[in-house]
Amino acid sequence: MKILDRFLNYVAIDTKSDCTSDTCPSTSKQFNLANLLVDEMKDMGLGNVHMDEHGYVYGTLEKNIDEDVPVVGFIAHMDTSPDFSGEDVKPKMIEDYDGEDIVLNEELKIVMKVDDFPNLKQYKGNTLITTDGTTLLGADDKAGIASILNAIQEIIKENTPHGIIKIAFTPDEEIGRGADRFDVEKFAADFAYTIDGGEIGELNYENFNAASCVVTINGVNIHPGSAKNKMKNAILMAMEFNDMLPNNEIPASTELREGFYHLNDLEGNVEKTKMNYIIRDHFIDSFEKRKVMVGEIAEFLNKKYGENTVEIELKDSYYNMLEKFGENDMHIIDVAAKAMEMADVEPNIAPIRGGTDGSRLSYMGLLTPNVFTGGANFHGKFEFIPLESLEKSSEVVKNIIKIYAQ
Repeated sequence: MKILDRFLNYVAIDTKSDCTSDTCPSTSKQFNLANLLVDEMKDMGLGNVHMDEHGYVYGTLEKNIDEDVPVVGFIAHMDTSPDFSGEDVKPKMIEDYDGEDIVLNEELKIVMKVDDFPNLKQYKGNTLITTDGTTLLGADDKAGIASILNAIQEIIKENTPHGIIKIAFTPDEEIGRGADRFDVEKFAADFAYTIDGGEIGELNYENFNAASCVVTINGVNIHPGSAKNKMKNAILMAMEFNDMLPNNEIPASTELREGFYHLNDLEGNVEKTKMNYIIRDHFIDSFEKRKVMVGEIAEFLNKKYGENTVEIELKDSYYNMLEKFGENDMHIIDVAAKAMEMADVEPNIAPIRGGTDGSRLSYMGLLTPNVFTGGANFHGKFEFIPLESLEKSSEVVKNIIKIYAQ
């Protein structure tokens, strides 16, 4: 099966996760892709292929050499972001892209403009796979799954020398739970790579420290005709809370290692309003200060409006994997960079402005940096992936396997 066919088959399956669900996986439809992957991996001849009760898929390619070489793992996630619809995805193929604006949906007048996404220009002449403007594409991270399985398929077909290769596909990465039930001991890799990065050449072993913050504002609703000195409008107090955060420390105003507060959604009325934030920072000291600031704002507003007016629930999500990489571990990064160079790809080692399953797995004893899939503009209708970048991602996976077998 060609890598394009794999990818198109995977994105046709809706695997949107749900942060409001308490189950694992958070949506039963993720089992649909998991079952397909189990069948494909068995058909390829992988060993110990199985899906556990939580929807995690595992498999092993046994070594075909006598030498003892590192056991390398490759991981991707099956779910897509709950931020946008992943149902009835209709990918569009743009061959020999001309470098101009792309009409995704003529009827709805949805256009991906080069002025808005200047990174498009570097893909002139490529074959772009885009959305039709009504859903996300799902390259995050079905491109990673396609990249890994295509590489394994070619390794087997070409009888390329290789050590033991471990493969895993996880649910619920997009809602921060991808590593919750990952069995590191059973996986039994010396280290691993998530194939879950962005544009071509991306290589990451540094990511945000991350926390979620739920802010609940308890108001008092009184008929507006008799509200003087009685009404406490929870919506207005929520706006006040947000205004007390640094207004330039938001995703739209930050880059590289600059942290932020991100108001992800707001819902409520005069009586009660709830805001969901994510807090991100690459540096642990400033990360902790951000959480302290949220608490201080709540304390201030409670003094102003009354006790228990503002309630906050803070929960750490993951930490910067950089802290787990020692000098003796840098071969994992060096080999990935060399694998890219072998594929005529220039490595772009940069911090992730986000996190991956590898962020948490690195703290669970499995060092797991991140390698590109080639996709861009994830989590929305402007998501796209150049076919050539996806093919290079798979070539890099093959090269990593080859290097460690030497």
